[in-house]
Amino acid sequence: MSNSPDRLKSIVIALVATFLSASIFFSFQNQSASTSLELQAKKSIPLAVALSNNKPTLAEFYANWCTSCQAMAKDLANLKEKYSDSVNFVMLNIDNDKWLPEVLRYRVDGIPHFVFFDKEGKTIAQNIGEQPSTILEANLAALAVGDSLPYASIIGTASPVKPQLESAKPADPRSHGG
Repeated sequence: MSNSPDRLKSIVIALVATFLSASIFFSFQNQSASTSLELQAKKSIPLAVALSNNKPTLAEFYANWCTSCQAMAKDLANLKEKYSDSVNFVMLNIDNDKWLPEVLRYRVDGIPHFVFFDKEGKTIAQNIGEQPSTILEANLAALAVGDSLPYASIIGTASPVKPQLESAKPADPRSHGG
C-alpha cells in the first residue's frame, strides 16, 4: 500500500512536467512564427514595386542564419506594423542568388544591412549591423515624413576620379613613385 501513493505522486509529477514542457514549447513556436524572418519576407513588398510607388522604402538585407537579424525580427515586425501605411518594407535574403545584383549594387558586406530610399526610389542612407529599435524607429519616423535621417550613414554624390597621366616613361621601381 505504501508503494501506491508514491506511484500516484510520480504519475502526477510526470503529467505536470509533460504539460509544462508542452506549454513552453508551443509558446516559443507561436512567438517565433509570428516574427520569423521567412514570414516577414513573404509579407514584404517586392523591391521593384517599392521603388516605384511614390512611398519611401526601407530594404533589409538579411539571412536566416544571422543571429543579429533574428534578434531584430520582433522589433522590426512591430515597426513594420506601425509604419506600413507610410513606408514600404522590403526584405532581401542574401543567400538567394536572385539578389546578387542588389547585394553588389548596395555593397552589402555585413548583415543586417539596411538601405533607406526616398519616395522617388533614390538611395539616401544605409546602416549596417544590429540596430536598437529606438534608432530604427527614429530613422523610420524621419523617412516617413521626408526629413533627414538622424541615425544613418548618408549617401552622397562623389566626384569622378580623373587620373592624371604622367609621361609614358615607366617609373624606376626604386623611386617609390617619387
